[in-house]
Amino acid sequence: MRRLAARESRQEIVKLFAERNADAAAVRERAAEIVQTVKLTGDAALVAYSREFDQVDLADGLAVPPEMLSQAEKIISRPLRAAIELAITRIRRFHEAAKPRSFELKEAGGRVGTDWKPLARAGVYAPGGTAPLFSTLLMCAVPALVAGCEEIVVCTPPQQKLGGGVHPAILACCSILHIRKVFRIGGAQAIAAMAYGTESVPRVDVIAGPGNSYVTEAKRLVCGDVRIDSLAGPSEVLVIADASAHPAFVAADLLAQAEHAGDNGCVVISPDGALLDQVMAEVDKQLAHLSRQSLARSSMDRYGLAIHTDSLEEAFDLANQFAPEHLELMLEHPREWLPRVRCAGAVFLGAWTPEPLGDYLAGPNHVLPTNGSARFSGPLSTDVFMKSTSILEFDREGLASLAEATIRLAEEECLSAHAASIRIRTSTSPLSGERVG
Repeated sequence: MRRLAARESRQEIVKLFAERNADAAAVRERAAEIVQTVKLTGDAALVAYSREFDQVDLADGLAVPPEMLSQAEKIISRPLRAAIELAITRIRRFHEAAKPRSFELKEAGGRVGTDWKPLARAGVYAPGGTAPLFSTLLMCAVPALVAGCEEIVVCTPPQQKLGGGVHPAILACCSILHIRKVFRIGGAQAIAAMAYGTESVPRVDVIAGPGNSYVTEAKRLVCGDVRIDSLAGPSEVLVIADASAHPAFVAADLLAQAEHAGDNGCVVISPDGALLDQVMAEVDKQLAHLSRQSLARSSMDRYGLAIHTDSLEEAFDLANQFAPEHLELMLEHPREWLPRVRCAGAVFLGAWTPEPLGDYLAGPNHVLPTNGSARFSGPLSTDVFMKSTSILEFDREGLASLAEATIRLAEEECLSAHAASIRIRTSTSPLSGERVG
């Protein structure tokens, strides 16, 4: 980790984002080529790209046979199944509470409202490159089911070490959720397949789920032809800590984020310089025991920051500038500081609310805005899998009560036909001389 003073950190935060996205142009060009090829040649392109990128031959079929889904439920251990089912229950309960509801406003002579309906078919991308992230599958599929989507299509990368198969935990989650359309496809090609459809993969209405930079660029390219949840970049965690924080807890949470990949942002900010020194020492100590040590070390060496501020107020100013995906408040009274948070994907209050709890079982979604986009966006939610329709209904008196103002507004915009549409219903007919209706 690098130790910085607050005055140095603002430039470093900007630099951190820039460095993590330095190859965006080359990735975008390659992703565009992949998307266009899949759009034009369908399954043939998917098979060819699986050979090129995943070193597996899927000529015998892209779909996972239904019997393999059922079999996966039997392969996983009972404790794992119990944990998966607990996660599903908690994620479902949270998203049912947060689901948008249709509503109607009534007033004299009129009613207006919004009608929410689910999208018909949702596409879920379940990452599986360096780890089988079945938790992300749950975080995407459960809200889609809560929204009421009729069908869910899952794409996940095939694994060479599994003979082109998919990790049993991912398949078991699909089976438990009664998802039957699962395809062994990863990368930009999977996004293109779901966006435009192929001979095997159905076209979907919305695509959710993070992935690598090629997945992100593919989602950017297909956006508009299909809804996407967000453009996820490398992950990040930011911890604001005071003297009450346990250095080992802070270090453990930084490393939990660092082990995802080699380009994750891991930042701790504190006005307590001694605490920062202890956290940095703990990071080095705990790194030695991690199974994904090389990835975690890469993130910490390249994008690990320990920032010393003059006050907690300054720490929150920096955090809001960063707009982190995950913000942990390891403070003596964390809830008292919550009003100062303006930009964060998810906030974790206190020493007993570690970020990994949110990754798996807490209930709120772990698909969150990254790369500073928490400044203007939030977590994945059920409304991504739904669409709203405005409903308007007025009777004669209701229209008449709004006619004069509507006509005035239309004429001011020089839209005479708009004004006439109102006037012909509420004034003497210009043709018969009689009042319409």
